[in-house]
Amino acid sequence: MGLHDRNRKGFKRLLKSFMYASQGLVFVIKHEQNMQIHIIAAAVILLCAYLLNLPTVHWLILLLVIAGMFSLEIMNTAVERTVDLVTEDFHPLAKRAKDIAAAAVFVYCVFAVIIGLILFVPAIKQLF
Repeated sequence: MGLHDRNRKGFKRLLKSFMYASQGLVFVIKHEQNMQIHIIAAAVILLCAYLLNLPTVHWLILLLVIAGMFSLEIMNTAVERTVDLVTEDFHPLAKRAKDIAAAAVFVYCVFAVIIGLILFVPAIKQLF
């Protein structure tokens, strides 16, 4: 959103903000390999949840975890692009900022896998 829109209010500005957010989402999906991997993983997980007929509460947990993963990946991309904007040269602090943002995604991913195991293992055991 442009600086001239900063203090404006109204429906038109609201619609523009959704348009800008959509553009950001499309960019991340098209250009970020990790986001593409997350989308494929989410689709597989949701298909498995459907095939295993997981209860509604498990679906809600899965959707929250998936949304959190997508959101963190998007924020990681934003941090990386902001750092790239500030400096093109190698700088230890720029690397540190990127590594820390990536670490946030990694930590969330580890816990997402643990949550997935807790939700799916009992359902898979019932098949056998």
